[in-house]
Amino acid sequence: CKWCGAALWVKGWGVGEKGKHLLIDCRNVAREICLDDKRVLNVLARSAEKAGANVLSQVRYKFGSDSPPGFAIAVLLDESHCTAHSYADLGLVALDIFTCGNTEPRAVLDHVLAELDLGDVEVRELPRFATEGGKKERGFRQQRRVAAAIS
Repeated sequence: CKWCGAALWVKGWGVGEKGKHLLIDCRNVAREICLDDKRVLNVLARSAEKAGANVLSQVRYKFGSDSPPGFAIAVLLDESHCTAHSYADLGLVALDIFTCGNTEPRAVLDHVLAELDLGDVEVRELPRFATEGGKKERGFRQQRRVAAAIS
């Protein structure tokens, strides 16, 4: 794996799936990143394009006043979507990358991590719409990366 130097996935899934869904929990994220909705939106969209996805639309919303500080972001792809939600007071960012077709969500994540320091990252992957010939195991594949692993 480019971002942790280890084998990324604990166990492999079959090729019989319609899409891959990454759920990424980031802890110990710098407050300035947790508040910079514009930068994170641009990085998500650019990363999706670098991975070969087709960006259709982008939206961002910065929380404040009545809500804890942070943001919500969505990048709509022809291949599905990328989203982010931050909790600035807690240093948390939740990313969601779901792709189908030839676009690898792990490639999107690699590009994101090349541009943003997202602290301690935990990745769970869920195959979507398992088909005949693919494994129909339930549950997630999981990998953790600590910030020190990329220094």
